[in-house]
Amino acid sequence: MNGLGGLNKSEQGVVLGLVQLQLPTVLTPEDLAAQTRVIVEMVGKARRNLGTMDLVVFPEYALHGLSMDINPAIMCRIDGPEVAAFRQACIDNRIWGCFSIMELNPGGMPYNTGLIIDDEGEIRLNYRKLHPWVPVEPWEPGDLGIPVIEGPKGAKIALIICHDGMFPEMARECAYKGAEIMIRTAGYTAPIRQSWRFTNQANAFQNLMVTANVCMCGSDGSFDSMGEGMIVNFDGTVIAHGETGRPNEIITAEVRPDLVREARISWGVENNIYQLGHRAYVAVKGGAQDCPYTFMHDLVAGTYRLPWEDEVKVVDGTSCGFPAPTRLYGERTKQAAE
Repeated sequence: MNGLGGLNKSEQGVVLGLVQLQLPTVLTPEDLAAQTRVIVEMVGKARRNLGTMDLVVFPEYALHGLSMDINPAIMCRIDGPEVAAFRQACIDNRIWGCFSIMELNPGGMPYNTGLIIDDEGEIRLNYRKLHPWVPVEPWEPGDLGIPVIEGPKGAKIALIICHDGMFPEMARECAYKGAEIMIRTAGYTAPIRQSWRFTNQANAFQNLMVTANVCMCGSDGSFDSMGEGMIVNFDGTVIAHGETGRPNEIITAEVRPDLVREARISWGVENNIYQLGHRAYVAVKGGAQDCPYTFMHDLVAGTYRLPWEDEVKVVDGTSCGFPAPTRLYGERTKQAAE
């Protein structure tokens, strides 16, 4: 199905390019502007690299690096110059692009935001990371849910970010809303390598969904990101994998959303996304359609609580140098309220 990394594109195929971007250091507005130019140039490289490519994907932290700096001077706006440059790059190169920004949030901490822009420069998807990688990341929890869009060749596409992919509920929500391709961008470093690999495969198989996953790559002198671009087919098999960890390498493959649709309709054994809501349909007509999961009921009721809740030792970001928060979710800062 790979079509030699997209070189031989089928009529129904969607060719993806995952950029294992060199990890930058961004401390000033000048650094931010320079890194914006790097990304724009890489969009051009992607197009020159493979004329059949439909969508080029940049990792989380592609623009800001891994400093976790919340300095407002280097935070971005959706209508700011960085996003404008990405939009123009997609127009100039006639390609869809997936980008990462840290978004200024006057009501609280910045959002970790992912954008998908089409080949006419329109923002088609705007996602804010639902599960920041605590206690390391300071970002505001996302408040836009998980949007699903129609992308190249009519493929249904969702985007999640890094730690999001460690929660099976995230991939399940993408699939439940119709996603045939789930993009997962990340800045993960080497200790997460094995977890990254098996969750990317599990997220695909459990939901009959292609997953396209990529991290930052290389070192900024402090952190070493691992690259690990992975495109995984809906049966859990790896189609393409950037195992060498070479910075700025673009991992490519053709995927077939039409075969995802076919599997979701025709599979019996292991059609898990359907069978979750139709348990034991051999025994009872239509299967059991109740919700037997206590944690789901408790989440909805706002009473989610682990049996070992009182023993959990890390419950804020103080171990990573962040002050303990006092603002509740949904509350704005005093400055914003004024």
